[in-house]
Amino acid sequence: MTNANTISLKKYGITHANFHYQETPENLQKATLEMDMGVEAKNGTLAVNTGEFTGRSPKDRFIVKDDITKGKIWWGDINIPFEKKKFDALYTKVISYLNEKELFVRDSYACADEDYRLNIRVINEYPWSNMFAYNMFLRPTKTELDDFTPEWTVINAPGFMANAEVDGTRQHNFAILNFTDKIALIGGTGYTGEIKKGIFSALNFILPVYKQTLPMHCSSNVGEDGDTAIFFGLSGTGKTTLSTDPNRKLIGDDEHGWTSRNTVFNFEGGCYAKVINLSEEQEPEIYNAIKPGAILENVVLDDKGNVDFADTSITQNTRVSYPIHHIDNIQQPSIGKNVKNIFFLTADAFGVLPPISKLTPSQAAYHFISGYTAKVAGTEAGVVEPVPSFSACFGAPFMPLHPTKYAEMLSKKMKESGVDVWLVNTGWTGGSYGVGTRMKLKYTRAMISAALNGDLGLYSYDKYHIHSVFGVAQPRECPGVPTSVLSPRATWNDDEKYYNTAFKLTNAFRENFKKFESYASEEIRRGGPQRYAF
Repeated sequence: MTNANTISLKKYGITHANFHYQETPENLQKATLEMDMGVEAKNGTLAVNTGEFTGRSPKDRFIVKDDITKGKIWWGDINIPFEKKKFDALYTKVISYLNEKELFVRDSYACADEDYRLNIRVINEYPWSNMFAYNMFLRPTKTELDDFTPEWTVINAPGFMANAEVDGTRQHNFAILNFTDKIALIGGTGYTGEIKKGIFSALNFILPVYKQTLPMHCSSNVGEDGDTAIFFGLSGTGKTTLSTDPNRKLIGDDEHGWTSRNTVFNFEGGCYAKVINLSEEQEPEIYNAIKPGAILENVVLDDKGNVDFADTSITQNTRVSYPIHHIDNIQQPSIGKNVKNIFFLTADAFGVLPPISKLTPSQAAYHFISGYTAKVAGTEAGVVEPVPSFSACFGAPFMPLHPTKYAEMLSKKMKESGVDVWLVNTGWTGGSYGVGTRMKLKYTRAMISAALNGDLGLYSYDKYHIHSVFGVAQPRECPGVPTSVLSPRATWNDDEKYYNTAFKLTNAFRENFKKFESYASEEIRRGGPQRYAF
């Protein structure tokens, strides 16, 4: 590798020239191996262990409270304020630490639509973190680099440990956004997802406040007729899996903007997929994207270098990052038009929501604000039965504004575009977790295909049954899916247990929504379940 001779880092306080600029993935992988920070799987894919943190740390995410943010951010447990003086002092300490390190620097950008492009400089302590930035952000051409001016900077120092009492953090790790200085400062954690989510969080403020564009934690794809589909969902609900479809071109798997021109663009240049229980048969596109250039995180390899995708001894959150061109069937550039269908994905571990149902506009807004899925036993300490989990806008940890701001934008866009909205349960059927079984992927794919193709028909009594508890419209028939599967009550064979469990979940919805009621319109409030247990 060669040292950079085309850029300077002095404006950041980095005074030495011991850094590598715009290195290739091959060189970064080689450096990772030479530094004993990773190994190669049998097929040559880099595998790394992110250390203490194998996922994001939401309680250690902060936003500097200043003139730009103080009156706009939804402050609280999600968006935790950080003092400007404390940030400046911590920044100085991080830079002093990095001045003693060999660094890896990359210029890249976010947002595939040029009208919304955000130039980013990433400064990494570790070579594999820089390789992750190559995979996940959009890659400028050589010509574009000639006059590249970074607007935002990510400074990533996994080996730096904060002193909470002195530095104002909660513990030794932190991820802090500074909108005035346009810096994402990350330290004390090797988990690469903090890098991508830092920029995602910044865009979730910038786009609605300054660009009249709705930022979304979603995947999307486009059909042969040019119709775009959007998939909202939290981790583990199938967002990446279901949008990666051999019959439709992938726009992106996680972060998008929906413009006033009714176009959808990908923020990123890659995918960051969960690989727990990954198989070539079930998810061939993702499985085959794992090749040299990709980075496996926290997986377990056998003596021959084969990945055991079922082994969760390190974490349930095993991951792979890869540039989007590792997927064969992609939309280029990553922009879609003519939004026709929106899918809200939920892994309902209570097994009471229909596998697919059609939502009215008010129901769509309610479920978007709620962002429901469920945690199951074994995923977290102390979880012994299904636990409802709500994340506003299907991405609360990354949303700096109040959730109703995003919901209002979504409602307006849904009405303007005449889009159909579907709630899809990729979770349990025939009973709750531990009794029932996970919905078969082939059935979920068939239901989504039917919705996309218009095979589920218009909203009418002949075609749909209105669920007696949740009020959503579940189709009576669907090509490729047994009729019995479409009715969650019928799969239980025990009406009393089914309704008791359903009422339990509706109470959880109602309790969660209390914090939004004063902000939500009457129309949105009426979109929730209308029957509750007492």
